[in-house]
Amino acid sequence: MESTDASIKTKEQEQTKLINSNNMLRNIKSKFILKKLFDFLHKRKPLEIIRYNKNIQKKMKININHYKEYSEKYSSIEIAIKPIENRYGKFIDIDEDEEEYYHIYYNDNKKEEIKSTYINEDDKVSKINIIINYQVTSFKSLFYKCECIKSINFKKFYRNNITDMKCMFYGCSELKELNLNNFNTNNVTDMNYMFYGCSSLKELNLNNFNTNNVTNMSGMFRGCSSLNELNLNNFNTNNVIYMDNMFSKCSDELKLKIKRKFKIFKEEAFEDDGDYEN
Repeated sequence: MESTDASIKTKEQEQTKLINSNNMLRNIKSKFILKKLFDFLHKRKPLEIIRYNKNIQKKMKININHYKEYSEKYSSIEIAIKPIENRYGKFIDIDEDEEEYYHIYYNDNKKEEIKSTYINEDDKVSKINIIINYQVTSFKSLFYKCECIKSINFKKFYRNNITDMKCMFYGCSELKELNLNNFNTNNVTDMNYMFYGCSSLKELNLNNFNTNNVTNMSGMFRGCSSLNELNLNNFNTNNVIYMDNMFSKCSDELKLKIKRKFKIFKEEAFEDDGDYEN
């Protein structure tokens, strides 16, 4: 009798294990399919359209909260760059250990990936497209001293895992157009010398910047000598600790638009402590 009970118990345990295994496989499969679906959607529909259009949500049978969570964690960032004609040199600065997460294409060719971060004399390139995987969490010095580009457009930037933008556009002295309308700065803590030396920029739209978590804005706009107006009405500097040289070497004609939530340290922000080298 005991032997029979033990046998039944063993079979029940095996069945339980089998059920658990099947459930686990089902979950893995469903997550994989869901990720594939999100990838498909993300390439074809902007997040905003899906998020606010109930008909699209219903038709696609998708939980928009899951899609939003996916986009904020795993979606790729896409950048379009226009180089200066007949100018050669570096157009992006990537750490060696993160090269595999950057995918670079020239012109409209999305099949042939370029394994270089420099424009050479023999390259015939009018446009550079860059796709950045979710593993990248820092944009520190991303375009450091990239003096051969005239335009940068962040086409897709939904995820919020980027925390460091220190010296991001440092020394981009020939940059004339910078489209940051899709920028996500929700979790950024460091904007130290972010636009340092962008002396050709005449306009800079930062209306969608979230600076609630930023602690360092030292030298952020230093040397942006062509800017005549800078609207920082949406900036919150409650957590900012460092603001020295923030507007030094800017134009004397620069008009700042700020609100009460922008706490400025006037003596530090406009002083000049000498040149900074990253």
